[in-house]
Amino acid sequence: MKIGVISDTHAYSGDELPREIVKALSEMDLIVHTGDFVDIEVLKYLQQLGEVKAVRGNMDTADIRKALPQKEIIVIEGKKVGIIHGSGSPWGIEQRISEEFDKVDVIIYGHAHKAQNDVINGVLFFNPGEGRHSYGMLEIGREIKGKIIKIQR
Repeated sequence: MKIGVISDTHAYSGDELPREIVKALSEMDLIVHTGDFVDIEVLKYLQQLGEVKAVRGNMDTADIRKALPQKEIIVIEGKKVGIIHGSGSPWGIEQRISEEFDKVDVIIYGHAHKAQNDVINGVLFFNPGEGRHSYGMLEIGREIKGKIIKIQR
């Protein structure tokens, strides 16, 4: 399964998202947004592109906070995937978010605005970076492969 991952879009409409990202997300089996949409219109826009799993971020409006959970676990191809925004300083964020989940294979997160695709203690920590400058793609099958794609401006 191919999953398009985006975070920290900080936008008020889908029209503010880079076209390259929109095109890529529309070709994925699943879209994951890890919060800081800012406006619910961005969530609605992504839902028109395909199936979306999402969590709320610290900059999201009340309507998003009401509609989305703080964290979620989904199972894809037998792999447990934790989704969370994250909080606090970027330093030590991996430790803080790992404490939110029990025995997952992947943690998809945002907040730090810094792309990450690293295995730490057997868990893939995957952050696509700031949603106007990069996005991520996860391929989950027998193995889990992550890739960060930077947007050329």
